[in-house]
Amino acid sequence: MQSSYAEQFQRDMGCTEAEWLGWLPAAMGDSAWQRSQATAEATIGAGKLSLRWQVMPPRVIALMRMPVLRVNFAFQGLEADARYTFMKRFDLYMQRGGG
Repeated sequence: MQSSYAEQFQRDMGCTEAEWLGWLPAAMGDSAWQRSQATAEATIGAGKLSLRWQVMPPRVIALMRMPVLRVNFAFQGLEADARYTFMKRFDLYMQRGGG
């Protein structure tokens, strides 16, 4: 989790597209959203979030292979505090492993 979130940013997620799609509905919370191919649009209050993702080559470290899904986040019409509130929940839901 970050202390703030820009209006647009990109992340590499360590998951398959199928895993991402399985987690996405709950991560979106109460926000209304629609998916089309490798994109999703969510309504968050008076603003919106556009997600676009692309399957990348796996990250290979020695014998380990980790899937990589590059995700672009683009907020429109949301102030910094609203972006933070949404992403705090989103990040906590998407977090896997660790402590």
